[in-house]
Formats: sequence, C-alpha cells, structure tokens
Amino acid sequence: MEKLDFEFKANPKNAVAMAKYMKNRFSFLGLKTPERKEQSQPLFEASKVLDMMTLRQWISNLYAREYREYQYVAIDLADKNLKKFKFEDMVFLSQFVAQKSWWDSVDSLRAVFGRYIKRHPDEKTAVFELFYQSSNMWERRVSLNLQLMEKQYTDQKMLTDAILFDRATDEFFIQKAIGWALRQYSKTDPAWVIEFLNSYQLSNLAIREASKYI
Repeated sequence: MEKLDFEFKANPKNAVAMAKYMKNRFSFLGLKTPERKEQSQPLFEASKVLDMMTLRQWISNLYAREYREYQYVAIDLADKNLKKFKFEDMVFLSQFVAQKSWWDSVDSLRAVFGRYIKRHPDEKTAVFELFYQSSNMWERRVSLNLQLMEKQYTDQKMLTDAILFDRATDEFFIQKAIGWALRQYSKTDPAWVIEFLNSYQLSNLAIREASKYI
C-alpha cells in the first residue's frame, strides 16, 4: 500500500480571515481555492494509479487532519477519482458527511454524490437512501439536495419525500436546502414547483428561496 506523503504549505496571512468566515469552527492554513488546487495537483496525479483500498485510506487520512483545507482536498481527491467508484465506495464516502460537518464540506460532498448518480442513474435511489430520514440533519441536507444537477431527470417523488419529511424542521440549513432544491428544479419545471408550493405548507424561508425564479 503506497504511503501518503502530502502536506500543504501554509499561507498564514489568509488563515484568520478564512477561519472567521467559517465562524471560527475550523482552523485554516490560509490556502484559497486556486492555491490549494495548485498544491494538490501532485496528489491527484499520484492517485490515478492507486487501488481503491489505498485511495480510501488516503481520503480517510486527509479528512481526519486538523486544518480545513485537508477536508477539502480529501473531497477533491474523491471527485477526481469518481470514475473508479462503485456503490460501495459511495457508502464509504457517506460517513464523512457527519464528520467535521458544516455547509462547505457537506455541499461539496453532495456534489460528488450528485455527479455519481449522473454516471449511475440506476443507483440514485440507493444513494438517496443513504441519507433520507437520517437522524443527522447534514445527511438529510444531502438527501434534499442530491438532485440539484438532475434537471429533467429529477425524480419528483424522491424530491417530494425528502421535503415533506423535513418541512417542519426548525433548522436554517434544512429550510435553506428545501428552498434551494425547489429553486433549482423550477428552472426545469416551474409549473411543478408552483403546484408544489400551492399544495404544501412550507416555511417562509423555503418559500422565499424556492420562488426566486418563478
């Protein structure tokens, strides 16, 4: 198994502001996205020849590290190797949604799951069920927003089930996710979203977000 030999070079002048932007929930090295991705390139190149067991180990190692940029690069590493992934790798990746959770990591992971179901539409329900009705609200946020990139392939029942399960949840990030899901789908089927909003009682935040394009 190939050893992971990777460390970021910090840029301390940005670290305080980046931590403050994330409400000081995490420590940062101070690497903004372009610099982080540039430093990550050798890691991504090395990962191309890894077997899945080693790739999983690298992702776990990076995600467990203290500085927030390492969670980002762990997610990027998964995304760069998405073509290799099978459903059992999605199960493996799902554990990280509930670890070191905040909107930045959760939504980045959600995007990886979204790209996976685009490649494997027959597995969309199975991926959805990894998160649907979870006791962890960040996992339910993934179930709500899993289909953001699905457009005309959106499963309306899946979307409805996820929203109705959480419509009374008094949590900003859940209500925001409900509105985001509906707003995104309104670009594809505005009539369906209007009918949905007329049929179910939603929070003011969810309605406001959902109605931006209709």
